[in-house]
Amino acid sequence: MARYEIIGGNPLNGTVTISGAKNAAVAILPAALLVDGKCRIENVPDISDVRHLLNILAGMGAKIEKPEPGVVEIDSTGLGCTEPDPALVRKMRASYYLMGVLLGRFGKAHVALPGGCNFAARPIDQHIKGFMALGADVEETDEYVDLRPGPDGLQGNRISLDMASVGATVNIMIAGVLLPGQTIIENAAKEPHIVDLANFLNTMGARVYGAGTDTIKIRGVESLKGGTYAIIPDQIEAGTYLAAVAAAGGNVLVQNVIPKHMECITSKLEEMGAKVINYDDSIRIMQSGRLRRTTVKTRPYPGFPTDMQAQICVCMALASGVSRLTESVYETRFFGYCTELESMGANIQVSGKTATVVGVENLYGATVCAHDLRAGAALVIAGLSAQGTTYVEDIHYVERGYENLIGKLTALGAEIRRLED
Repeated sequence: MARYEIIGGNPLNGTVTISGAKNAAVAILPAALLVDGKCRIENVPDISDVRHLLNILAGMGAKIEKPEPGVVEIDSTGLGCTEPDPALVRKMRASYYLMGVLLGRFGKAHVALPGGCNFAARPIDQHIKGFMALGADVEETDEYVDLRPGPDGLQGNRISLDMASVGATVNIMIAGVLLPGQTIIENAAKEPHIVDLANFLNTMGARVYGAGTDTIKIRGVESLKGGTYAIIPDQIEAGTYLAAVAAAGGNVLVQNVIPKHMECITSKLEEMGAKVINYDDSIRIMQSGRLRRTTVKTRPYPGFPTDMQAQICVCMALASGVSRLTESVYETRFFGYCTELESMGANIQVSGKTATVVGVENLYGATVCAHDLRAGAALVIAGLSAQGTTYVEDIHYVERGYENLIGKLTALGAEIRRLED
């Protein structure tokens, strides 16, 4: 079993380039199946979730080519499969976007329920609500979701989500672009990758309006045509490196970012004492000395992202004073990593949706286990900032969402390597 060995205590210095956004890629790549012709998608991250997804698409009959690093070409002209390989589907959460894709393209789908990180119950009831509003009959079992046209057929409709679900917003958007009439999504998620998906679809000929606001309108078109599109930089990967510098110290230029997307993260790091300088497409972070306490509550975008909760908690664990971290999206997310940080010397008390973090001067190396993607990233940060040697196990979670993590950190002066037992 693979694990990371990290010898901590080294400040991070240099330049790191951020890859394409994982959460955008896993929505845009399946959405390419809606297109008549070839899509060239650039700035695609080389992570295990993307590799699994491309294997699923290839198994469904799409022609996949990788003409150069970071570029994927998808031609789904001959696609005819409405039941993707269930074993592959169960390896990742975002495979549920195939439901919306297949419903939109073929009017039917039979898709296994997805897998992915298991840090909280994440039902797909809002997805189902959207599909039913579009006229689908839905049969859901413990293993599959089966979608068929209802008695009145499939057509656009108004859907008001009970919560601003990113997954449901994506799935309804994808399903609606080829349906007749107008689809309106109210209480839509506003994350940057929602906007990126809309921009991709519009580049291919869709008519999607209002992405990035709480109301998205989609006017159905008869077909989408091929084209070229570049995925936005990964907000959470960038935030992870910023948090790593804040925790371990140093001076790093984080390249290939959209600073506007990062404000919810950089503002908190500045509040904690880090120096942040924004440029057109990069951010410099400098940190020396001890961080200050802060209070964070995760919220849907443009609030502080839940996917950065674990990473900011490491910074809090090393800050002076008492910090408080409240999770408003996935309330059980603390339990994937707080106990592991405590084994490294952190002082964290969890009560319901809130963690009270009493800062300590040092963390200490230990053997810890990644329970999910972002928890694993947090443990890497903890290892970088700790005294002694840290071993992070179950790193397959981390490799779901971070491209070339070892290479990028090593280039910044970290002592980290991947061990195979």
